[in-house]
This record gives sequence, structure tokens and C-alpha cells, in this order.
Amino acid sequence: MNDEAVIEGDWEYQPLRLPPGVSRRTAAVQLAIHAEFAGWELARVLLFGDGTRKVWLRRRRSAVGIPGLFT
Repeated sequence: MNDEAVIEGDWEYQPLRLPPGVSRRTAAVQLAIHAEFAGWELARVLLFGDGTRKVWLRRRRSAVGIPGLFT
């Protein structure tokens, strides 16, 4: 269901695939939880003919874990 996270510049992207049986309300609640507790925001949504949704979430990369940033 989850693909690999991608880091691009100052942003980290997390693609999610939602199966066709997931309602819009359920998808919205799921994405709201990701936003509230992990700091993600909605970047893009693709809706396929079979009802599957591919969603890209993004968040700014934090300074923690970037070596050499603070001396």
C-alpha cells in the first residue's frame, strides 16, 4: 500500500495508494491523521478509472539528521 519516501530538496514526499473501496470521507480522515500527527500535507491526488487513488503527501525536511548544519 505504501511506496518509498522520496527526498527532493527541502521536501520529503510520501506516496500512498488508496484502494477503490475507500470512501472519500475515509480517505479524508486518513489524510487528516497523517497531517495532524506526522506533519504531512496533501501535494497531489490522482484518481484512476477503477477507483484507486494515488496520493502524494509532503512535508518540509527537518534540520535534525542533516550533518554539519549546526556547529
